[in-house]
Amino acid sequence: MLESGCKAVKEGMLEKRSDGLLQLWKKKRCILTEEGLLLIPPKHPPPPQQQQPAPPAEPAAKIKELHFSNMKTVDCVERKGKYVYFTVVMAEGKEIDFRCAQEQGWNAAITLQMVQYKNRQAILAVRSTRQKQQHLAAPHGPRLRGASNSA
Repeated sequence: MLESGCKAVKEGMLEKRSDGLLQLWKKKRCILTEEGLLLIPPKHPPPPQQQQPAPPAEPAAKIKELHFSNMKTVDCVERKGKYVYFTVVMAEGKEIDFRCAQEQGWNAAITLQMVQYKNRQAILAVRSTRQKQQHLAAPHGPRLRGASNSA
């Protein structure tokens, strides 16, 4: 996501519940962009912001990209103690649990960026549909708008 020129909207630490049997909370360095959320192991170097030679395949595999096109919702589960717990639901039904300090507002920031992303996609879809309709409706050459008013 950062490689494609997206700027970071928010950066910081989040805790993600592991998928394993023990379901431990693991700290992840997170970068929220206009396209989605990057999850980076805390000891991993930051992703390149410009086009550079690709890093070795193994470390790059540790960076997870949660793209908004694959995200369905962000559910705020509960506020308990100093933490807010929330779940990101992906389009294929996978649920990813997170927690952070309440004052960090990660769940709100992720939700806001996801809604803005979906709105941009909807606007692009409408524009594309209108352009196709205009293209199909105008095979008879250009029409003059004010021709009937000039008399």
